[in-house]
Amino acid sequence: MDFFSEIWQTISKNRSRSLLTAFGVFWGMLMLIVLIGLGNALSGGIYSQISGFAMNSCTMGAAQTGKPYKGFQRGRQWEIQLSDLDVVRQRVDDIEGLSPMVFTGSKTISRGEYHGDYDLVGVTPDYTKVLVSPLLYGRFINEIDMRERRKVCVLGIEAYRKLFPLGGNPIGERIFCGSIQFTIVGVRKQNENSIYIGGDPDKMVQAPVTTIQKAYNLGETVHILMAVAKPNVPVSEIEKGIKDVLKERHQIAPDDDKALWGFNAEEEMKALGYLTMGLTALIWLIGLGTLISGAIGVTNIMLVTVRERTKEIGIRRAIGASPWVIMRQIVAESLVLTAMAGLAGIMAGVGVVLLTGKILEHSDTFLKAPNVSFGVAVSCLVIIIIIGILAGLLPAIRALNIKPIEALSEE
Repeated sequence: MDFFSEIWQTISKNRSRSLLTAFGVFWGMLMLIVLIGLGNALSGGIYSQISGFAMNSCTMGAAQTGKPYKGFQRGRQWEIQLSDLDVVRQRVDDIEGLSPMVFTGSKTISRGEYHGDYDLVGVTPDYTKVLVSPLLYGRFINEIDMRERRKVCVLGIEAYRKLFPLGGNPIGERIFCGSIQFTIVGVRKQNENSIYIGGDPDKMVQAPVTTIQKAYNLGETVHILMAVAKPNVPVSEIEKGIKDVLKERHQIAPDDDKALWGFNAEEEMKALGYLTMGLTALIWLIGLGTLISGAIGVTNIMLVTVRERTKEIGIRRAIGASPWVIMRQIVAESLVLTAMAGLAGIMAGVGVVLLTGKILEHSDTFLKAPNVSFGVAVSCLVIIIIIGILAGLLPAIRALNIKPIEALSEE
């Protein structure tokens, strides 16, 4: 009790100086907690925008050839064919899903007096393996629809609201896509992702790719090919395998990188991961820098305190106080001052993070509610303790260097 009472008396002896010194540590910890919380909100918002998109997927499409090959000139136009998919499935292992997309362009979609212009797109059941398609009503396209070339469709949410302004279950209702009649089998929910392929699914009407190819005389043309790798299989492996098969079947040079455009979600995810890691490192660098500035302030004030207590320290040394006792006293004073300020900063920072989360709940922003994990709070507490000890070491060493005779003669 005497030990802690002496520490408190030393700190409270000059309250203004102690408060100003502690404020540096308080502010540094407050900034660190708030920055971590906001960084988590930003990262959470970014990842929520791609949560429904398969990160183990790749997308590709035909482009002009970039090199001459087997008598063909460079700049040749070519197309992926629906028949290529069967060969790809046979020759490329570790493919979880393979889905083509065929576009017919914007069509007038009508139901009685209600109508609007939306993209009519041909897809397969595997489309949902690349882009998760939660449904408001009904089901998605299945293999029977594909095999029998059924004239069925799945509406995007915007098309549904346009054609059914009063709401209700539209399953079984018939609509016209241009001059062709389709039966509604499903309605997609609102798309929450910022990543999608071939257009916004909310503004699409999707039908079996086999139906679209036959109804609009598109032959076997595939405009976009999407593939999903099996778990724990690098997407780059199946991407290379698919491209090799397509190049071989369409007489394209194996090293022609321009003949196929592509999007590898796994690589983009890695880049996003590096971005969030860099953001996290920057946040900790700024927060720790502010904390270190506060710690320097604590060191300076403790040096002043040691200078003011020179005679007291000399008397203690003269009557037998060991160097460890003197060092423990100085370091403990620094640690208590730093810990009190740091804990106040943690609590204030958590309060600001919680308040910000309440505000963001009612705002139209992609940011998720900011949060600070318990592990981060414990790490901050450990950092405070280390900083408090380090801030007191230099003044403690300074105190140990005071000779009792010289201290006793100090005026």
